[in-house]
Amino acid sequence: MEKRTGSPYPKIDRPVLALVGVVLVISTAFFAWSDRQHDYRYYQYQFRQMVAEKFGADLAATTSSGIQQVWVPGLRRADRCTTCHVATNWKGFETAEEPWRTHPVEPLKAHPVETFGCSACHGGQGWAIDTAEAHGEVAHWEEPLLGEGLGESYSLVDNKKALMQMNCNICHRYERETAGADMINHAKKLVQDKGCRACHVVNGRGGTIGPDLTWIGDKAPEQYEYGRLSGQKTAFAWHVAHFKDPRALVQDTVMPNFHFSTKDAQALSMLVLSWKRAEFDVALYPGVARTDPQTAEERKAEEDMRTGPGGWFVQTGCFVCHSISVFGVKSPAQIGPDLSIAVEDVQARFGRTIDDFIREPTGTMSVVLSRQIILTPEQKQVAIEKLRQAFAEYQRLKAEGNAPSLSR
Repeated sequence: MEKRTGSPYPKIDRPVLALVGVVLVISTAFFAWSDRQHDYRYYQYQFRQMVAEKFGADLAATTSSGIQQVWVPGLRRADRCTTCHVATNWKGFETAEEPWRTHPVEPLKAHPVETFGCSACHGGQGWAIDTAEAHGEVAHWEEPLLGEGLGESYSLVDNKKALMQMNCNICHRYERETAGADMINHAKKLVQDKGCRACHVVNGRGGTIGPDLTWIGDKAPEQYEYGRLSGQKTAFAWHVAHFKDPRALVQDTVMPNFHFSTKDAQALSMLVLSWKRAEFDVALYPGVARTDPQTAEERKAEEDMRTGPGGWFVQTGCFVCHSISVFGVKSPAQIGPDLSIAVEDVQARFGRTIDDFIREPTGTMSVVLSRQIILTPEQKQVAIEKLRQAFAEYQRLKAEGNAPSLSR
């Protein structure tokens, strides 16, 4: 049997193996060097110096080093934010610059970092370890840090940090009022006061004249039409402009112009963008409302309008824009004249009888009766009779001196 001697590898393989070894050494050196360049190393070093100066070297030695991670199984999130924000749970750095500032205490009482992480509330890319990436300032990342900087870019009124309330409301959406969420609370009140549900389904309840808004926050930014929008081309900017003047963005919309202030429009935009699906363990939110029920008073008022003498106007959707005060029907939007005196008002405005106008409407009503409230000839005849009944009741009340004050 022949005895084999020398290297087991052919001579031609030796240069290849040597090259692979050199590449591995260089790669290891490069990765070690690049790891030293991460932002968090400077922040941790600087914080250690700050603690040593303020509290002594012994306490400084206990500061965190290396990558810190919080895994939140209930939210399916991994956050490394405290890798840089090392002072989050430390006392004594409440007035320091970021990222060395102590987190306000009150929010952490209900949302401890160990349980909730950071990005669920603040936004950003939780697993990143460098500033730009962690703050979401990278292409194709759609959850930016909802901080003061972004608020300033949108010229938020009152509170430049209010954008974070959008994330708060993802979990607290069914609460009528949430502590610390002033803009969201303001928007929820507007939704109630303006009767948005008369046209839109929200949380499974409402009208169908407008689109269902229950999960409108899930709509991708690329799905918005920005052609008529000036300035920033973002979903938030689109909603603000749309709330301030719907037809400026969507020419054929029937949504009325409520003449919202900038604050109103910004608050409502935050609210609708918070209406998105999110997977989380309900055990994280004991005591937080998980449905959106009506109060007993709201149910009674709705039932009274629907079953009372003005019920036909409620069921057809006419009440969205018009009140019928003599029948106890109050429009949530109140952008059209009160139909209690439509018989008289149409004659004065258009020089036409109510019968003729309903059968062949003009102006805004021609759009509404051809696209939103489509009535058969028989139903139009019912509308005429109902309007005449309302006017007769108005005349009766007027003769008694009890006629309501009406908008024309």
